[in-house]
Amino acid sequence: MLSIIIPTLNEGATLDYFLTELKVNTSSNFFFEIIIADGHSHDDTQAIAQRHGAKLVLSTPSRAIQMNAGAKKSEGDMLFFLHADSLPPKNFDQLIRESGAKTGCFQLQFDQRHPLLDFSAWFTRFQGGLFRGGDQSLFVERELFERIGGFDESHRIMEDIEIIQRLKTQTSFRILPQKVVTSARKYERNGYFRLQFLFGCIHLLYRLGSSQQQLVDFYRRHIDKTENFTEDVN
Repeated sequence: MLSIIIPTLNEGATLDYFLTELKVNTSSNFFFEIIIADGHSHDDTQAIAQRHGAKLVLSTPSRAIQMNAGAKKSEGDMLFFLHADSLPPKNFDQLIRESGAKTGCFQLQFDQRHPLLDFSAWFTRFQGGLFRGGDQSLFVERELFERIGGFDESHRIMEDIEIIQRLKTQTSFRILPQKVVTSARKYERNGYFRLQFLFGCIHLLYRLGSSQQQLVDFYRRHIDKTENFTEDVN
């Protein structure tokens, strides 16, 4: 079975559409479960999840912690971590199974057309930490996920980059050619070129050894003051 694990926090405005389309894009050839790992949303996220028959798991609002919590409650032998604003391609469950890979992701496409976004998305076909991100999704065999200890819960940001680095020390990481379509809403709010530059700065700061608190402070100061991070590194 494929366990689809989605971390959420106040995604009520779009979650109903997202879950409907997610089900449409499954092949129905494999059993799957949907797990909403919610960080105690204040809107109707939880009610929408339950209305769609998803398994609801509550945890501290931090993506790494939420995704680990969802994984612990899952039953599948393959885990598929997906953001609530990123729709996987048609028959994604079958594509993951047929790939034969123990871990990997899809390529990326934005839901808005812009030369910079198209340029950035084109590079997601290549290996390398600069071209990876949680919006591309992540699939990993349960045994491998548990063996490496899951997501590093001390990471409030860049948790997706960190776990992929560890996965690559255990096995080959496969990038499937089909595309996950993700929202460009942050680019619209922050400016296309400005946000791309700021994301590049965060990658550089992370590589240079900046602390999680420094990265969170940078993110809040320059990108999104409302982004919910835990106040201490767990």
